[in-house]
Amino acid sequence: MQQTRQQLTLFITHQTEVIEQVRAQFNPIQHSLIPAHVTLCREDEIEQLDQVFANIKNIKLNSQIQMTFGAVEQFENGKGVYMPAKAGNDSFQQLRKLILKGINDSPRALLPHITLMHPRNSTCTIEIFEQIKSYPLPTVLSFYKISLITQINGGKWEIIREFDFVVSKKE
Repeated sequence: MQQTRQQLTLFITHQTEVIEQVRAQFNPIQHSLIPAHVTLCREDEIEQLDQVFANIKNIKLNSQIQMTFGAVEQFENGKGVYMPAKAGNDSFQQLRKLILKGINDSPRALLPHITLMHPRNSTCTIEIFEQIKSYPLPTVLSFYKISLITQINGGKWEIIREFDFVVSKKE
């Protein structure tokens, strides 16, 4: 039986070089499955895709969502490594509410983050964590596009649709 997963994602479109270098070196499996991103809505939240699409089409912000990311942290008993957002979370949570309007008017709060090592297919050691901490990772990133992505049977994630949510993109 085919297993299909779908999510809404904010792909990192600028300043990706160092992030992708870390991911390729320390988590090549995940790196090959999906580029660096921030998960916006998980699969259980977007089952009503027609309503989700209608909501997204009505979103017209005047500026990109900007998030400031903090120092790398370990999670899942030290197996994984991510960069948690330290600022910009309010804009992220508001975007989630606009997307899920009429589906779930009180969506759970997600911590926006960029996964550098996914615990599903990598294990971080103290030595690896110290190496990752030495990389000059970007701290401020901006997002202007929502991507609907699909994964079939654990394979590579594919972009199905993309939506700009900013009226005018100013870098």
